[in-house]
Amino acid sequence: MSPQPDQKHPREKSDREEVNRILQEGRSDYNLAEVARLQIRYQHFPGAREIQADLAKILNNWGLTEDELYEITRKLHSQQAVYKPRTNEKEQQDWS
Repeated sequence: MSPQPDQKHPREKSDREEVNRILQEGRSDYNLAEVARLQIRYQHFPGAREIQADLAKILNNWGLTEDELYEITRKLHSQQAVYKPRTNEKEQQDWS
């Protein structure tokens, strides 16, 4: 049985842009959180090999293992809001 062809992730284009931005900017709290999020998204995905390789490259450049990345980002998320809300309170929708 031949191996399955690589799949194209629906978020691959925007994620590629995000990875490129991180490669340019380097390490920050926000970029650590983004790399962790993308690592989880693509870790078992059968495709997006360039993104997976660049995520590994980023971790290597930062001198981190995947486990160390997750440890750091868990601590970051427990201490502060790494991601800012997309809308202010006036614009938030009330679904109640």
